[in-house]
Amino acid sequence: MTHMHPRRLVLASDNAGKLAELQALLEPLQIEVLPQRLLGVVGAVEPHSTFLENALAKARHAAQASGLPALADDSGLCCVALNGSPGVRSARFAGDGAGDAQNNAQLVARLAGIEDRRAHYVCLLVAMRSPQDPEPIVAEGRWFGRIVTEPRGTNGFGYDPYFWVDELGATAAELAPQQKNSLSHRAQAMRHLSSTLAARWSWGPSPSRERGG
Repeated sequence: MTHMHPRRLVLASDNAGKLAELQALLEPLQIEVLPQRLLGVVGAVEPHSTFLENALAKARHAAQASGLPALADDSGLCCVALNGSPGVRSARFAGDGAGDAQNNAQLVARLAGIEDRRAHYVCLLVAMRSPQDPEPIVAEGRWFGRIVTEPRGTNGFGYDPYFWVDELGATAAELAPQQKNSLSHRAQAMRHLSSTLAARWSWGPSPSRERGG
């Protein structure tokens, strides 16, 4: 008889907004999500210039420190007129230790007088069974919009009050959490991740795989 091991993942993030969104998105897969802080894991250094490299580094670090499979998210905002900035520095665009208000102020200042306000959120998810996993699962999502000059809405986090989605006629911060979690870059990446987890790790959305007691 095969014993069913619990589906447990350490989440390589200390960002409260990301944690809440990822836990909600992972809930249908019946995965126990353990934020790395609860396990005493200190966040990894993120020295790289690409979302993919940083996500790989964070997932590998969390898996090594916890002994559990790990999921890392590296995400941010890319503006066309700023050559992809703030990019991987989205959480510290106004400097190390900057908060959302400071980062948003920096973004608005950098875009002042610029007509091309196109931007998109990027999310790179990486799941690894172990630090030596030769086949990490990589999933990507993008959410397109533009940056407005005045904030609107109080939901979400990061640049959401300034991220306007034309087809919705609203900023990301004006959306209910459930609506954002069905449309966002993170939701898109999670859909890809979920299907791959089911195919490669047999971590599907239901426990119907059990056989013969």
